[in-house]
Amino acid sequence: MGLLVRWILNTLALFVVVTFVPGFSHPNWITLAIAAAVLGLLNAIIKPILFVLTLPLTVLTLGLFLLVLNAIMLELTAALVPGFDIHGFVWAFVGALVLSLVTLVTNRIGGASERAR
Repeated sequence: MGLLVRWILNTLALFVVVTFVPGFSHPNWITLAIAAAVLGLLNAIIKPILFVLTLPLTVLTLGLFLLVLNAIMLELTAALVPGFDIHGFVWAFVGALVLSLVTLVTNRIGGASERAR
């Protein structure tokens, strides 16, 4: 059940990104849901590998390079999901920043409800 709720929240977070960041486009909700699932898989499989490979750069930039990694994950998602498009790496970077902020808020809300149990 928790995985389904997290997927729905990630889909809504991605919807916020495509709504407020002008460099994103999508045809419908189904594409967003698929993109959220693919982004979750990429973050679980590819991102840790990239994180280890770029650890010195991440340490050197005090963690700010993680936003670049998130933008790369969004670009990979756009490459894998037909219909989900990003018009340039700058928009992917802005989208990664917005997605990180929205995910931070949803994780705080979700974490608060789990602590209440």
